[in-house]
Amino acid sequence: RVIAKEKLGNKQDATAVIVISDNTRPVPYKGKGNILVPILTTLLDTGYKSGNITVLIATGTHRPMTAEEIDRIIDPWVFEKGIAVVNHDCKDESILTYLGKTERGSEVKINNIYVQADLKILTGLVESHFMAGVSGGRKSVCPGLISEHGTFLFHGADLMGHPDSRDLNLEGNPVHEESLAFAKMAGVDFIVNVTLDHKFAITGVYAGDLEAAHLAAFEMVKGYAKVPIAEEADIVITHGGFVGINHYQSAKAAFASIGALKKDGYLISIANFTDKKDIIGSITYKTVLAILSLCGAEALIKVLHSKDWPFIPDQWQVQKWAPVFEKIPLDHYYYFAPQLTKADGPGLPGINAATLTDSKEYSEVVKILLDLIAKREGGRPLKIVWLSDGPYSIPYVK
Repeated sequence: RVIAKEKLGNKQDATAVIVISDNTRPVPYKGKGNILVPILTTLLDTGYKSGNITVLIATGTHRPMTAEEIDRIIDPWVFEKGIAVVNHDCKDESILTYLGKTERGSEVKINNIYVQADLKILTGLVESHFMAGVSGGRKSVCPGLISEHGTFLFHGADLMGHPDSRDLNLEGNPVHEESLAFAKMAGVDFIVNVTLDHKFAITGVYAGDLEAAHLAAFEMVKGYAKVPIAEEADIVITHGGFVGINHYQSAKAAFASIGALKKDGYLISIANFTDKKDIIGSITYKTVLAILSLCGAEALIKVLHSKDWPFIPDQWQVQKWAPVFEKIPLDHYYYFAPQLTKADGPGLPGINAATLTDSKEYSEVVKILLDLIAKREGGRPLKIVWLSDGPYSIPYVK
């Protein structure tokens, strides 16, 4: 409130932007206990006009949300107050402002609404993230509000392949550092981040300075997201979680399972592909994924690091699939989502469960896959680990 008043004191007609996550993150923006309405109420009570407030959806390189999807995650109160809710679009150069380059050389173009706002507030969820260490904080700006071209270095092969670009690590993590550099150049007045439990109930609210509040949330998450196990398993069963709305997003669960997998073990991944546009991902994602599926992880990494390779959006997600298939063969990965059909298999790494059974029941499909793996292994005893939190917990051998 102090910061909001100060901005209003300097400019009577001050504008404010509240950046929110898209529907791939279960941030509470609707209903009892949501974090969006209190922020907006504070701004209105402070004297901001509803027409001068924008809720900006940080879609990053994801597609814009549909009106139906927006209604599903935003409290009706927001629309009743006449507050605009707007999608970011990384491909629309007309809505971007160039701010310069980072020390690493990334082009920093940020959404005009955000850049021009007098008061800049970020919201989001802090959870384990397989590239940036954890989500939230600076990620609302980068990649949330940047240009597609801005991802070329930020999500390029070198940063994606760096050993410190991993779950629950910020120290020396170049993806985190680059994201933070973007956010600092764009400017951030205040953040409101939350942590959630497995039922999506709020376990903590972290508000204030961009770095300090986010770091406090990171320490909270790090305390419970790392899960010790006695030994690696022959078979790991995981799920895509809330974020796993399509094949693209399910990479996070597969990557998170690596610490529990024996070399040449088996991974079973189940998910609910609810994406209304494409349950696999973009055409660029499918293109690079086909290289992985046809040529393997080692060949893919060589291609992505080649000086002759033209950067392709979404290649970063496929690059994060590669470590999974450096640990297990392609045909040791089984995946299932009720929305997948037999026709969805070609071009995807692993084995589509739809080619093995017509069942749409998760438990039944998993049992079929376990029986199949047991036969492949000659009936020998197999150690199985179930990762009940999917991509949100990071197993390690203690």
